[in-house]
Amino acid sequence: MTRFPTTVTLIGGPTTVIDYAGVRLLTDPTFDPPGDYPGGGVGLHKLTGPALGPDEIGDVDVVLLSHDQHPDNLDAAGRAYLPRVGTVLSTLDAAARIDGVTGLAAWQTHTVGDVEITGLPARHGPVGCEPMSGAVTGFLLRAPDAPTVYVSGDNAAVEIVQQIVDRVGPLDIALLFAGAANVGRFGDEDMTLNARTAVDAARVLGDAVIVPLHAEGWHHFSETRERLVREFGLAGLAGRLRVPTAGEKLTL
Repeated sequence: MTRFPTTVTLIGGPTTVIDYAGVRLLTDPTFDPPGDYPGGGVGLHKLTGPALGPDEIGDVDVVLLSHDQHPDNLDAAGRAYLPRVGTVLSTLDAAARIDGVTGLAAWQTHTVGDVEITGLPARHGPVGCEPMSGAVTGFLLRAPDAPTVYVSGDNAAVEIVQQIVDRVGPLDIALLFAGAANVGRFGDEDMTLNARTAVDAARVLGDAVIVPLHAEGWHHFSETRERLVREFGLAGLAGRLRVPTAGEKLTL
């Protein structure tokens, strides 16, 4: 395997540092303190601040931004942070809205060092949600002699996970955004994976190690991580679940 260990450090919510094959990546920067985000017809409420601030996490080579239109994935401090990073990858829509962002279409690849970063399909809610929730993307990380890593972004669709596996083949590590995000926009249908659908996705993902992200720190995350852990245990999948502690490096 690679001489570089793969580690993740949860900052809070979806925000995580990934050290991978000699490249440091950061998912969905959210560095604001707790507070309210009115607007857009749906108010969001941040409950906890980041475990580490922008200056504490050190240098980052790449930001993986699943989307830019919701403050639980890119808040004010996160936006201010983007110009500090040389490469910011996101949706084509985000690239049109934010200077310095490189948009990836589904299956398009961008290379940084030895790491190939491929944009992946994702759907932020039920079928037909896009006019309301907007475009989102996932990411695939590949490098020589390194594990293959799937970063789901705000994807709620298990069938899309199946499409990815069918096209890519076995995955070693999956970072699943799994807090059952729900603001009531689509009734009881969640905008990200919930505990049950995360288990379904884990089954599709074969033997991949599962790291749940985007599962704490905001009011609209409608399920706790404790429920997720319990669901994986009842499904006989507890051995594949690695739950990160905010601010602490987790080696995978």
